[in-house]
Amino acid sequence: MASPKIILYTSHLCPWAHRAHIALKESGLEYEEVIIDLNKPRDPWYLEINPRGLVPSISYNGTILTESGIISQFIADAHPSHLLPQSSPVENALYRARLSFFADAFFSKVLPHFWAGVRAASEAERDAAGEELVGAVAKELEPLLVGGKGPFYGGSENLTLAEVLTGSFLLRILSFSKPEYGLISANLTALLEKVPKFKRWAEATVAHESVNFIWNEKVVAERTKAKFAAAKV
Repeated sequence: MASPKIILYTSHLCPWAHRAHIALKESGLEYEEVIIDLNKPRDPWYLEINPRGLVPSISYNGTILTESGIISQFIADAHPSHLLPQSSPVENALYRARLSFFADAFFSKVLPHFWAGVRAASEAERDAAGEELVGAVAKELEPLLVGGKGPFYGGSENLTLAEVLTGSFLLRILSFSKPEYGLISANLTALLEKVPKFKRWAEATVAHESVNFIWNEKVVAERTKAKFAAAKV
């Protein structure tokens, strides 16, 4: 199979766009990168590519795809690898369904408490959001993280689509509680001891090169702090 011509329209500061970077790097695919400045109105040429003006978008051999989850899934499907098995036989389909459920639980049940912490107006509110985040992890995710030889989803020794979809947000969860940022509860590090399987999984994910190679913690944290501070004014 000839190597595809891929152009990724992205921002290194956007956690959603970050997912496409992880999928492409872990799949070993080469791509051209076009940075979109999210701090200014989108140029007309980019709105022709993605009328919503969002990132990421990719051009794959001339075909445009948008939305980070769709792009990541497409990369995993078009270039089969350890990220995701083919949909058949039925055991593979069941694995894919369980992985999708896990990712959905992360985004619908856990991540809202992270954003509540970032938006909090007081330390008490941040601490309450941290408690709720870990409570949701304990209820929704911890039971789904089975033991195995490797630290990734399903006991895999390699990244899976679960880490592709969640990795950029795990970076923020594990770093934004640092005192120099104060974006979420400073108690979160201690609270995560209550969910050891999640903690092991999250720490292994953020340590992986495919997840962190575009990550600039200080820049992202300071930009996030400024953005939400402005929203409170």
